[in-house]
Amino acid sequence: MNVYSFKVKDVDQKEVSLGSYQGKVLLIVNSATKCGLTPQYKGLETLYETYKDKGFEILDFPCNQFMNQAPGTDQELKSFCELNYGTTFKTFAKLDVNGKNAHPLYKYLRNEKKKDLGESGKTTLLSKLLPKTNIKWNFTKFLVDRQGNVIHRFGPGFTPDKIATYIEEVL
Repeated sequence: MNVYSFKVKDVDQKEVSLGSYQGKVLLIVNSATKCGLTPQYKGLETLYETYKDKGFEILDFPCNQFMNQAPGTDQELKSFCELNYGTTFKTFAKLDVNGKNAHPLYKYLRNEKKKDLGESGKTTLLSKLLPKTNIKWNFTKFLVDRQGNVIHRFGPGFTPDKIATYIEEVL
């Protein structure tokens, strides 16, 4: 099993097989449009523009689980990102990343990489409240190689500009 085994919905609620991305390097992101980290969209678009011609794709999955910071319809969220941050990478339908309704893709991602890259052993209030593998917040990112293997998990504070070196390693 790998990332290509999963199906997700696009903003029009049409089923999309991630197998259609086979052979590409992927950065899978859970996002929100009303979050303090929302400006990361600009950096994500920069990464996409830089590497898309080398077989790189960003898959954006809005998630409303963190303080309802992704309000609106799937189409509204996609439009917001395009208008405010000039995004051209693929935005999918909202999904849950944690809990009993977590999408199977995110259950898989969380199980493959249980900790964020560079995460120390420090215990924070948030880490005490959430199960160890849970996504902590919006803009957690997973880097997937061309074979569909999850290579790295980057926490919300790991900004897109710091990810370029890791992308280059797997391209």
